[in-house]
Amino acid sequence: MWTPERGSVSAQAAADYVEGYLAEDEPLLMARRNAADVGGAPPVSPATGAALRFIAAALNARSVVEIGTGCGTSGIWLLRGMRADGVLTSVDVDPEHQRLARKAFTEAGFAANRYRLIGGKAEDVLPRLTDGGYDMVFCDADKHDYPSYLTAALRLLRAGGVVAFDNALWGGRVATPSCTDPETSAIREVVEAVRQDDRLVPLLLPLGDGLLAAVRR
Repeated sequence: MWTPERGSVSAQAAADYVEGYLAEDEPLLMARRNAADVGGAPPVSPATGAALRFIAAALNARSVVEIGTGCGTSGIWLLRGMRADGVLTSVDVDPEHQRLARKAFTEAGFAANRYRLIGGKAEDVLPRLTDGGYDMVFCDADKHDYPSYLTAALRLLRAGGVVAFDNALWGGRVATPSCTDPETSAIREVVEAVRQDDRLVPLLLPLGDGLLAAVRR
């Protein structure tokens, strides 16, 4: 089994370096401050956001679904990676979060026609979206529902599209067999399902709280 070489530099120092590699500008920092103020919508880490932008850019993404708008941090990263005429469809149950996300998108310079914010539960909204009509689906909402998000993503994605899940490590609990609470179990179920599904090419990245991504064949 492969194991990393151990040097004098700590793993935490390396992680901090990765997270600080690409500095966030004022619109992103504002979105983070708003998330801290209202609570209930922890934003993706800077490195996770950079990875989302990278994936969206690599896909030349025109249509992206985001499950869990939060206060706009991940949405800004995604929009910055998408093509200039791309549209982000973002779903969230909290109208205050979406109000702040809209403010953040405006601050970041995105016109209103670049995003579509839909209020409501993902289980009610996602069935209304077009089969095979999306380049990417990013999931960062209720962890209990991660398995159902995966099912929806497989329907929504075109061939070659990417599904991604934030919090795939869940503070290390996913990798700890003794942790069997409902949220951890749901995330672990998705991590395993993605690994075992022949329709997907998976990758688990130790960025932020863990980013699980997979290409749909």
